[in-house]
Amino acid sequence: MKKLITIIGAGGQMGQWFSKYFASKDFQVTGYDEENPIKGKDIIQASSLVGGILKADYVMLCTPTRRTPEIIRLIAKEMKRGTFLIDISSQKGKVVASLAKMPAKINPICIHPMFGPGIKKIKGQNIILVPVKDAKKELTVAKTLFEGANFVTIDTVEHDKKIAVILGLTHLVNLVFANIISKDEKMTLTEKMSGSTFRVQKILAESIMAESPQLIETIISNPEIRRVAEDLWKDVGRLLTSVQESKTEEVLSYIKACQERLTSKTNLDTSYKKFTKMANAIEKN
Repeated sequence: MKKLITIIGAGGQMGQWFSKYFASKDFQVTGYDEENPIKGKDIIQASSLVGGILKADYVMLCTPTRRTPEIIRLIAKEMKRGTFLIDISSQKGKVVASLAKMPAKINPICIHPMFGPGIKKIKGQNIILVPVKDAKKELTVAKTLFEGANFVTIDTVEHDKKIAVILGLTHLVNLVFANIISKDEKMTLTEKMSGSTFRVQKILAESIMAESPQLIETIISNPEIRRVAEDLWKDVGRLLTSVQESKTEEVLSYIKACQERLTSKTNLDTSYKKFTKMANAIEKN
């Protein structure tokens, strides 16, 4: 007998991906989405939020982070005993608090898939697990559902701090970069003049801008990003001031210190070779 999973937010990009994924794993998939049309002939469309989750063995929330705690409160009491409620939001503070308050009959699975809807297979992809009630049980269930993925277990506070750098800082920097180049009225000339560094950076920024504005806003609104963003702002100001005042030694000292710290953690020559390989691949397409 097929297991039943309901995906709330099934019309969004990640909702569509997980709908296809679970359908391929022989689950009966029901989808519900108030904002986006649900695609896929194998997906049963629920007419209401609560109606869609009453019989489900698993419920997955592919919903905007700001709405997720509210949705948890709305459906948790209506879900049948023994059901697993799976959250995939990119910020965990308020979400985990809501999951922890659910009736004991519901099992929380709080994960953060570190991949986008463009991937074809889950094997080798990173998934972060944030324990809510029973870390061992929650990890075991997650590994069963997403066989072949790499799991990292981390608490709520550390998750949001790390994600502020992994996603928040990268999105913030690339959003500003994208905004600047979007105003370039001679982009064709810029691209003709550019080298590998600009081309790779431009593609990275453009790929981030392909995400929904709501997702980008959610990622950069992580409260923990303020700390790293202030460091960014401070260092940019410091470097610009030093350059303008011809304080060459200060700039060189900053660069060398950065290189030394990175060298102690990674191989810069290997990183450059990877960059060159990426740039060559871009040139071929």
